[in-house]
Amino acid sequence: MANPNPEIKCTKLFINNEFVDAVSGKTFPTINPSTGTKIVDVAEGDKADVELAVKAAKAAFERKSVWRQMDASARGKLLNKLADLMERDMHYLASLESLDNGKPYMNAVYDVYGSVNCLRYYAGWTDKICGDTVPSDGPHLTYTRKEPVGVVGQIIPWNYPMLMLAWKWGPALAAGCTIVMKPAEQTPLTALYLCSLVKEAGFPAGVVNMVPGYGPTAGNAIVMHPDIRKVAFTGSVEVGKLIMAGAAVNLKKVSLELGGKSPLVICDDVDVDEAAQIAYAGVFENMGQCCIAATRTFVQEGIYDAFVAKATELAKARKVGNPFGQGVQHGPQIDDTQFKKILGYIETGKKEGAKLQAGGVRSGSEGYFVEPTVFSNVTDEMTIAKEEIFGPVQSIIKFKTLDEVIERANATSFGLAAGIVTKDLNNALTFSNAVEAGSVWVNTYLAVSNQAPFGGYKQSGIGREMGKEGVELYLETKTVSIKLPSKV
Repeated sequence: MANPNPEIKCTKLFINNEFVDAVSGKTFPTINPSTGTKIVDVAEGDKADVELAVKAAKAAFERKSVWRQMDASARGKLLNKLADLMERDMHYLASLESLDNGKPYMNAVYDVYGSVNCLRYYAGWTDKICGDTVPSDGPHLTYTRKEPVGVVGQIIPWNYPMLMLAWKWGPALAAGCTIVMKPAEQTPLTALYLCSLVKEAGFPAGVVNMVPGYGPTAGNAIVMHPDIRKVAFTGSVEVGKLIMAGAAVNLKKVSLELGGKSPLVICDDVDVDEAAQIAYAGVFENMGQCCIAATRTFVQEGIYDAFVAKATELAKARKVGNPFGQGVQHGPQIDDTQFKKILGYIETGKKEGAKLQAGGVRSGSEGYFVEPTVFSNVTDEMTIAKEEIFGPVQSIIKFKTLDEVIERANATSFGLAAGIVTKDLNNALTFSNAVEAGSVWVNTYLAVSNQAPFGGYKQSGIGREMGKEGVELYLETKTVSIKLPSKV
């Protein structure tokens, strides 16, 4: 089932349903983070290639094109067919993802299933996108139409390559848009292979286009292109600001899902072992490379020491190693840049007075492995409590009262997610209503679903993906008023 050496089948750009070389002929390497060695060279797209991809997407969106004339339910059948093909190739996709991204194989299998389910969810939306009839003043019949935005640019990150692709493709295709996507340069392989399944499923030429490359070239060309009507981006706050500024040049619509520094509050009325397990999953998921990671773990003072002991025990027991290894729970960080950044934050945490309870060092001698790390005695002003590390670092912070911890939880420029573990319903509701976050979880964490909107407050983003809100990101509303002979 798992194959540590899957055949690399797709390494070129995908434009107008064909795999093609970059106009420049350039390539770039994609690296195996478990070893730090090159897997394969991939075609490097830039502005010229984006131009060709947009031309194809624009032609596919023409009023009389096959895609625009297609019944909405037929779009749903195509999305379901794509999901079927992904299920057929599940083990290949998971192996390819583990090789290119470094996540443990079974986590990659879970991501395939999640992506399939996302596409099926949006397949069900295609023929349920409706306008309204409006009881307007005057002798008029007034109604609204929901119409696709047009050609959309999508830029996805490296931490969940398949899931983020599905989160972007699903609603855009359900709405009837056409796509030019740039995958993360660290993880292009599954995105390119999925393009071959798009063609096999029977999507018309030009509906989906993929331009691997770098942000300042391929990504910027997507953001700045005048014929792209909307850009959807998932990634860092810094890049999100650049995209928003670039999109302003021609007033392109923008949706941004950005970073987080999410608080998880553990009240003293809970079972410590259970609460520690929730926090452990919330911070170490995907090697901590998760925008909603619960990296600020606030623990009430009455159970603080017991919680720290249990959290330390769990982190030390987490199995780190090759993502294809038996029972491995924790693979490498994505690349050398992130690896060094995370170790730098750990050193800063120690220098600023946090107490290292577990991890804090490199694991092994090759690749980009960082041991699961736990700090206690963390205070709000410490760098590790303020900045997004995007790695396996848990900061455990002490608090006294719920009112106090709500204020501290909100004292951040981020607002993506938050959680509370408590047996007191009043505490749960008070916190859920008061915390400034797009998703709030009670007695659980990471409970993201296709049906529920996902996005952030403040600098954690603009707009909501998933659920019906996810489709609405890709729609325009048109109001039509028809004069009647008389008011009836």
